[in-house]
Amino acid sequence: MSSPTSFEEAQRELEQIVERLERGDADLDEAITLWERGEELYKLCVGRLDAAHGKIEELARRVESARP
Repeated sequence: MSSPTSFEEAQRELEQIVERLERGDADLDEAITLWERGEELYKLCVGRLDAAHGKIEELARRVESARP
């Protein structure tokens, strides 16, 4: 499967996978495949959130250092 281009797309796909697994209508092999894809998407989302958090912290430091 291709990687989502945005955090929001990854989150949406992950939510769909969770809903599908919670319904329990996937056979075992498909459930395992869905779980693995879910792990990939989770890692992608966490990575993007961590990167955004780092950028926000950097911007906050710049603002603080620019104050007289």
